[in-house]
Amino acid sequence: NAGKTTILKKFNGEDINTISPTLGFNIKTLEHRGFKLNMWDVGGQKSLRSYWRNYFESTDGLIWVVDSADRARLQDCAHELAGLLQEEALELANIKTHHWCIQDCSAVTGENLLIGIDWLLDDISSRIFTAD
Repeated sequence: NAGKTTILKKFNGEDINTISPTLGFNIKTLEHRGFKLNMWDVGGQKSLRSYWRNYFESTDGLIWVVDSADRARLQDCAHELAGLLQEEALELANIKTHHWCIQDCSAVTGENLLIGIDWLLDDISSRIFTAD
């Protein structure tokens, strides 16, 4: 209910008026600035969180969506993110530097969504497309 599916649908120009909670996952491909991003929208319900680790392999970036209007769940979101970042499958110990960006946005209006995606593309491309 944080807005993950709404964000993906908004990126792809799809209708956002009839969205139900994600049970499992959705995969969308976003084409932007000459890049193709395969985006996995993974359900956030407590019963699904143990499956998150199944999606970590070959992950180049992570977008963590938080509904800032849902104050009651902010602490839960912080706790889950901290646990997620401890996952060995993400191999964070092998990463020399961590780049972070917190971007306010609106899933409904689309405000600032591309700013966040542009930052992510710049960060990923600087790590993946390096000159040898």
